[in-house]
Amino acid sequence: MTNFTDNFTLLRHNTFGLEATARYWAEFRTTDELREIVRTCLDRHLPWYVLSGGSNIILTGNFPGVVLHPTGNRISLLEPTLVRAEAGVVWDDLVAWSVEHGLGGLENLSAIPGLVGAAPVQNIGAYGAEAKDTIETVEYFDTERLETVRIPGQACAFGYRESIFKGPLRGKAVVTAVEFRLTPERCSSPTGGYTYNIGYGDLHDRVQALGGASLSNIRRAVIAIREAKLPDPATTGNAGSFFKNPVLPARQAEELRSRYPDLPGYPSSDGATVKVPAAWLIDRAGWKGFRCGTVGVHPRQALVLINLGGATAQEILNLARRIIDDVEQKFGITLSMEVNIL
Repeated sequence: MTNFTDNFTLLRHNTFGLEATARYWAEFRTTDELREIVRTCLDRHLPWYVLSGGSNIILTGNFPGVVLHPTGNRISLLEPTLVRAEAGVVWDDLVAWSVEHGLGGLENLSAIPGLVGAAPVQNIGAYGAEAKDTIETVEYFDTERLETVRIPGQACAFGYRESIFKGPLRGKAVVTAVEFRLTPERCSSPTGGYTYNIGYGDLHDRVQALGGASLSNIRRAVIAIREAKLPDPATTGNAGSFFKNPVLPARQAEELRSRYPDLPGYPSSDGATVKVPAAWLIDRAGWKGFRCGTVGVHPRQALVLINLGGATAQEILNLARRIIDDVEQKFGITLSMEVNIL
């Protein structure tokens, strides 16, 4: 079959470094190539799964169908502030491109691993910003109608690490491109220029130490923070943030802070809810730096579970469940996993 590779190892295509094999591996650059691949899957009754950068997934075993992988990597400026990126573009390459071109909106999302196609699916986010803040249009291939569809960002049902692609369109859509509405850093408007987003965590102090707010300084600061806290998947298998930050009713957060005055929290715009760092909960529960056989919790970032060498998916998931149970017992909060499980 054209574009299909049999018995393809996925070891180098997941950042946890887990051993797994796909019955078939199929790369696509164009919609026509994708259409032919999907038709083959339908004709042969083969399940399929889109594997982007492999940075947010746990492979629990060999996949019996076709693993699809986007390779289209063009970045285009459609309008002075409208940027189109194909699904196979490395996410951080897009961020670097936007900063180099003086377009703001993505700089807080620097150094997030993965490809552009996964950004709207997961609604990636970091340091007070999310992909949904700038996504104007998502282009995807409808695997039932075998045609390209374009939907506005407002129709994507974006939430915290959620989207329509993880809900009603799960298993029915393959993202092929994303268009982002960005903002010029230098603006001739009399009302002023770009508003920098540096109020999250220690980002403000880092940026000021670099000489003050600018797209390039924010990007440099975010990269430095991530490199200091997060392990390199090339040397230590991991999927980045393993757990979502729980969003609590304001009253529950207030009660929790009465017992733990140093608990950080980020209130919603209406004050009804407060996002609490899962890393703080895991650290306070005593798991930071924990090691057990082939798995552990990173000593500098409690959100990150790590493969110490030869770990299996089951061992990683067992550790995750132990942490979830312990945090629930100690704080009355149930953590949710951010990673996808295949």
